[in-house]
Amino acid sequence: MTTTTYPVRVDGALDDRLNRWLWLVKWVLVIPHLVVLAFLWIAFAVLSFAAFFAILFTGRYPRSIFDFNVGVLRWTWRVQFYAYGALGTDRYPPFTLYDVPSYPAHLEVEYPRHLSRGLVLVKSWLLAIPHYIVLAFFLGGGTWFATQNWEWSVGLVGLLVLIAAVVLLFTGRYPQPVFDLVLGMDRWALRVAAYAGLMVDQYPPFRLDLGGDDPATTRLERRTPQSLPSASPREPTPRMSAGRIVTLLLGITASLASIVGLAVGGGLAWLDLGMRDSAGYVTTDKVTLRTSGYALASEEVTIHDDGATLLRRLFGDARVRVLADDGLPVFVGIANGADVRAYLAGVAYSTVTSPGPYSTTYDDHAGGAPSTPPTELAIWRTQAVGPGEQTITWPIESGDWTLVVMAPDATAQVAVQADFGATAAALTGVWIAVLAGSGGFLLIGMLAVVLAVVRRPEPGPSTLEPASAGRSNESEDIH
Repeated sequence: MTTTTYPVRVDGALDDRLNRWLWLVKWVLVIPHLVVLAFLWIAFAVLSFAAFFAILFTGRYPRSIFDFNVGVLRWTWRVQFYAYGALGTDRYPPFTLYDVPSYPAHLEVEYPRHLSRGLVLVKSWLLAIPHYIVLAFFLGGGTWFATQNWEWSVGLVGLLVLIAAVVLLFTGRYPQPVFDLVLGMDRWALRVAAYAGLMVDQYPPFRLDLGGDDPATTRLERRTPQSLPSASPREPTPRMSAGRIVTLLLGITASLASIVGLAVGGGLAWLDLGMRDSAGYVTTDKVTLRTSGYALASEEVTIHDDGATLLRRLFGDARVRVLADDGLPVFVGIANGADVRAYLAGVAYSTVTSPGPYSTTYDDHAGGAPSTPPTELAIWRTQAVGPGEQTITWPIESGDWTLVVMAPDATAQVAVQADFGATAAALTGVWIAVLAGSGGFLLIGMLAVVLAVVRRPEPGPSTLEPASAGRSNESEDIH
């Protein structure tokens, strides 16, 4: 035992003999673990949110949630140690939240009897920022640039593990100094994860504790059932039953679906409350549309009979408003797609394929001028023409439809500002129903997760005490 201790212990024992080639395919072998861990980390986030309020009001981290979250960190560490976080072993990681004494990677967190109610408000987002900066250098990270490119930087851990893998490939040995340094950085990251996960109040030390055996942590005695007087010597290490695993996965799935539903419902509420104008239309932002040809046309939209009924119920009447950039008169109309194709055959015009507030894409068609101005045609289902802003409304109906914007005299160089809207009378009821249903699913999912992780009061491998205290209080109920 050392005089300087930290309540998070991370150990890893380097295998004496590692396969030279196995590391090349470990990225495939860990896929089943990554799938399970994706769900477990969702549960970790949800339960940490619940633990935040428990700590804030009671000063205690609920024990069942604590054991589960430690198990997620432990599982993650075993997978990292096996794969590209260390490449320290060729033994496949077990599928369990509990500690496996025979596996070479271990993580333990001492259960706190009391946590600061004030620190819980600032640990993860403020106090841990200096550590996040260091860990970005150790572990690497992604950056999203204004050019809409995602760039990923490889951290020092990844670089060192790659060097060790290449040395292993040619020599059959993993360089011990590289392993010690990698373990020190991994240990730093996991201490910060436990701190940001609200499991400890002690600030993580700014130092690299090198080596596989954690040199700066109180050794935490694993209180297995065999070490307790009340446990049978033959009692097996606790495992999550199949029913609990199924309940956990169902709860996580329901929680994830509810989060998506809440996002969708929130977006619909924003459309209804924030994008509806004084005329009652939910309206897009204005977009600039322009062509050097004689007409702007939308892509042809096909609406079937049954679809038209549904669209009318959801969106009501559609509206298009256009305003010529030069202040001259403008024509806007909707007609059957076949009639528009016949009218614009051989005409130079542009089809708007993707309108947007910042950029719009077009499909340009070569040709000459139209033989007839649009105002002289009888093909339009609805139309508007004149100076200033022109508006058409259209009760959605079945058929093949195309929207056309032109100069009334069919001259070239068309440039307009346009927006699109719909009455969408049913939108209010839709977002209320989506939010209510998603909120109910979230409660059900969280309840399922809690039921899956809460165990009856019995000692297990994740129940830990400092070794010095554990021997003097073995008969104490650790729950």
